[in-house]
Amino acid sequence: MKNEPVTLHDPVHGAIQADELEWLLIQSRPVQRLKGIKQLGLVDAVYPGANHTRFEHSLGTMYVAGLMASRLGLSQEEVRKVRLAGLLHDLGHSALSHAVEGVLSRNPDIQPLIAGRRASRHEEFTREIINSHPFGEEAIRACDQVFGNADEIFREVADIASGGRPPLGQIISGDLDADRIDFLLRDSHHSGVNLGLVDTNQILQALTISNGRIVLAGIGDFRAEMSQTAAESMLIARAHHYNALIYHPSVQSIRTMLLAALENALARMEAEEARSRVVLFFREYTDPDLLRFIWEKGDDQSREILERIKYGREFPLAARFDHRSLPPDIGMALSTISRHGRMRKLFEDGLGKRYGALVDITAGSGVPRSMRTEANGFLYDESALAAGLVKSLTRQIALSFFSDSGAEVSLEEVRLQAAKLLSFIRAESYLPIDGLLLLFYSLHNMLSEAFGQRILVPRIRNITWLYRTVQRLKDLGQASLSSLYDYSFHSDYGFPYSEKLFEDIQILVAMGMIYQDQRHYERNGQWLQRYEYMLTAEGVGYAEEVATSYRKEAGLLRAHLKMEKHAIPYDVVSLHLKRYRGDSSR
Repeated sequence: MKNEPVTLHDPVHGAIQADELEWLLIQSRPVQRLKGIKQLGLVDAVYPGANHTRFEHSLGTMYVAGLMASRLGLSQEEVRKVRLAGLLHDLGHSALSHAVEGVLSRNPDIQPLIAGRRASRHEEFTREIINSHPFGEEAIRACDQVFGNADEIFREVADIASGGRPPLGQIISGDLDADRIDFLLRDSHHSGVNLGLVDTNQILQALTISNGRIVLAGIGDFRAEMSQTAAESMLIARAHHYNALIYHPSVQSIRTMLLAALENALARMEAEEARSRVVLFFREYTDPDLLRFIWEKGDDQSREILERIKYGREFPLAARFDHRSLPPDIGMALSTISRHGRMRKLFEDGLGKRYGALVDITAGSGVPRSMRTEANGFLYDESALAAGLVKSLTRQIALSFFSDSGAEVSLEEVRLQAAKLLSFIRAESYLPIDGLLLLFYSLHNMLSEAFGQRILVPRIRNITWLYRTVQRLKDLGQASLSSLYDYSFHSDYGFPYSEKLFEDIQILVAMGMIYQDQRHYERNGQWLQRYEYMLTAEGVGYAEEVATSYRKEAGLLRAHLKMEKHAIPYDVVSLHLKRYRGDSSR
């Protein structure tokens, strides 16, 4: 092995040095392909400078990952593995950013198989590519020389790139990771949009390792305050990134147009042929390749859409409803629909035909869920600002109609179409977020009490009780409840925890189904915060509709909660009925 590093000059981080193994991987075909994939897809149609590629981002992630690993005191071998994971973490990304993933989520029949399972996300393809390590014989020999066993090392690197093997995987895929640091800095630099303060040095100083996991440093001292500030600044930048670059109406229009054109082209192929071609989208194609595929395989409408995108004539926004204008029940229904691909396709296509427009539901994603502090708490329990930013990210939802002609959209029709579709889906499958709402509804019915013009409303005062209760419901041995509460739990924090369950709770809060409050409490001389939850009147109304689809499960749930009633941690709040129900006349 040669000891002379290769220097690459990056506009964001300056000089990035790569050792011989890294350089051989950088020169390999899978990594070089990333030069032909723009980091932000077609966002440069709106922000002309945003034409940077995933190749640049991969180099930047490698660099930041190395800084983080060194700052955390990891061994030189671990630093090298983390840098390799950062370099290779986007290898399985499809051309044109996330457009292909959008099509696959809406059309499960054309999802290709990886290790016998359907795949629809680039992370699954990335793992498969790294495990097969098609980087050339010279790179494999160099890896053998450095680490001893290339096959074993690339399996480990694939795990790290996917967020596994903490603390190493947290550096690449976590709430405060090298991937996010680089894309926030890089997207801001190239788009010209100032996303706020993302201070790499401050973030590095904020992190430490405790009990084998990366956490925010400091216990009730100034260092804890600075660490929290660094994490909060990242969340602010993440929220601004979403609003400015992803949520922009013109960006949404172009993304919706591209998805429609690609979906049309794939629909004209046999399912097996489409699946084979999709594999190439993730392994071989660049952006120009995919655009050429749509042109050749699509119909005249697809080609017209590509022409319009090419010459900057996206469909104008004809109508739009967001969290400010959507009633809570419609917002909740759209949030559920948006997170289930096939459901979303049926809904968008149905409304599109009704109004002669392209329809898009955009919902916030990437909600931070697991950042811990050295004091063994969650950042989002200890920081009111972080909790607010999580809610801000989660509540972002918009129903948009794009058309050359205006569209007079009836919200009542949107409500009816959403209700019909959800009723249909619930008849054939379970939606865990429905089960969570049903739990709050059952608690409300069991513990609330109305008298005269007032109502006593229960407030559940311990989120960990919710985690434990949902896990128990899943493990009761009742097949229907196990399916309704299909959440995965781990005990890394000393209690059952599910990131998806936390996210679903935040969605219910953001959509106005549940009221979330924070209360202070003292522990070991420190004043901390905890969540408390109360079902809103809007949540009661929506849950009543949900309960009609789960009559059997609701009965089993009530029976279980009656046996557990004495152990439920709750207080009651006395409210005037009209106030609780939101009667504006009062």
